[in-house]
Amino acid sequence: MEYSRESYVRKLSGRIDNGLIKVITGSRRAGKSFLMNNLFYNSLLDMDVNEDDILRFAFDSDDDLDLLYSYLPEEETKIKQKDGSFLVNSRKFRAYVKDWTKNRTHLFLLLDEVQLLDGFIGTLNGFLGRGIYDIYVTGSNSRFLSSDIATEFRGRGSEIHVLPLSFSEYMEGTDDSPETAWRDYIETGGIPVVAKMRDRSERRTYLRNLCEQTYLKDVISRNHIRNTSALSDVLDVSASLIGSLVNPRRIANTFGTVLGKNITVDTVSDYIRYFEEAFLLSKARRYDVKGRMYIGTPYKIYFEDMGVRNARLNFRQIEETHIMENIIYNELRFRGFNVDIGAVNVNEKSERIDRNGRPIYETKSLEVDFIATAGDNKYYIQSALSLDESTKTVQEKRPLRNIDDSFTKIVVTKNGPHAFRDEDGIITMDLFDFLLRWDPTV
Repeated sequence: MEYSRESYVRKLSGRIDNGLIKVITGSRRAGKSFLMNNLFYNSLLDMDVNEDDILRFAFDSDDDLDLLYSYLPEEETKIKQKDGSFLVNSRKFRAYVKDWTKNRTHLFLLLDEVQLLDGFIGTLNGFLGRGIYDIYVTGSNSRFLSSDIATEFRGRGSEIHVLPLSFSEYMEGTDDSPETAWRDYIETGGIPVVAKMRDRSERRTYLRNLCEQTYLKDVISRNHIRNTSALSDVLDVSASLIGSLVNPRRIANTFGTVLGKNITVDTVSDYIRYFEEAFLLSKARRYDVKGRMYIGTPYKIYFEDMGVRNARLNFRQIEETHIMENIIYNELRFRGFNVDIGAVNVNEKSERIDRNGRPIYETKSLEVDFIATAGDNKYYIQSALSLDESTKTVQEKRPLRNIDDSFTKIVVTKNGPHAFRDEDGIITMDLFDFLLRWDPTV
């Protein structure tokens, strides 16, 4: 089974010859290499690009490295590092590319695990400066992150961030109904190699090992972490708090009350940032809708993949309400939206009265689950697992009714009706309609 990842192929195709280095980022096993080397490569062939005008090279492949040995034979192809790892000799690679280029005038370079190339920034910028190469690269998130791209490429890089499979992509690989597929998806997530596994136990074991042997080791290696136990605990606590308003102090307090351990607020902040940089989780900031400004803290934490999140908790806390909210957050990001949490302040009559017998009004902050923005388009979205009770419906719509602009307002609920708009213009929509059929341009 091959997932088409059409959205990402379109993004890459739309950036052909834009004069920038296309940098494909994302967590390990999200499918970056397959996207570039198979799906995008095949799309280039479909556009009648000559196969001989495309160079695919993986710096972690011995077969590809064998191609370099005949160039500058007096020099080592693999340059050993102090930690026992190696980097590929960039002089040899440049000589190889120069020989391959010959008299060609327009060439595609598809370079995998490019961080293993010694001095890769200078080499890539040099290729870019020649004007005949259209360059696409992937890299390991332990040493090649979006934060690095802005610094190292200095305006020459164009990032395409790849998430694990969205629910609509996940459905490509199964004959199950959406309801049946949903049960697997909220448990073991959308990492492509996991989604292809038929055995539930195999999926769980793979995800546990992926967290311990790959993700955490990446973070530890990149950031030189000594207190690895505390790092692991912060990830677990973060996993248990998805969809909740948190700040580093609350997480630090949880260590004391639940785990009986002490950890500083600054350390918690650092660890969460490291997990963000490794594309394990994402922070959603709060935005004051009426005041039109961001609120520093608290914020919400969401995981890029539910399987990874659940594996950290040994698959013990699969609360559909919070997981559904997390999946909607990722779906909006998949569709290209910037996503914030909304805060709507309202003045409401309290039960108290002043000395003159007049009611006292109090300011309350109501929460909008998501503000999704892309260019001039904006949507306010509430996630509600169930709207069985009328009081629940009122509660979910209350923040939306207190927003006085004309942007679309949506309540997404599981097992809901066909989409309809109420007298206040608020749309109520079924979860699977939202994930599989909603067109935000309508």
